[in-house]
Amino acid sequence: MRTIAEINEKIAKKTAVVWTVEELKSRVSEMGIKEVFSQVDVVCTGTFEPMESSGAIINLGQTDPPIKIRQCWLDGIPAYAGFGTVDLYLGA
Repeated sequence: MRTIAEINEKIAKKTAVVWTVEELKSRVSEMGIKEVFSQVDVVCTGTFEPMESSGAIINLGQTDPPIKIRQCWLDGIPAYAGFGTVDLYLGA
């Protein structure tokens, strides 16, 4: 059994074993839950629903001539650009 502190230490050292939910499901059916539990440190899940998460709405201000942002990334992270012509939503 690992503690949260031990897992956080592995994350800081970049030695944590991280799987997606899909990986976890396939490995549980192959190995069983006890073996999977002994191997994995973190399971990543994710959805993007603005009504279900915290985040930030950023208004960039209009330009001259006017623009419409259709796709945007902030430091490599996709931001949703569908609210207004120059509004972005960055989910947390």
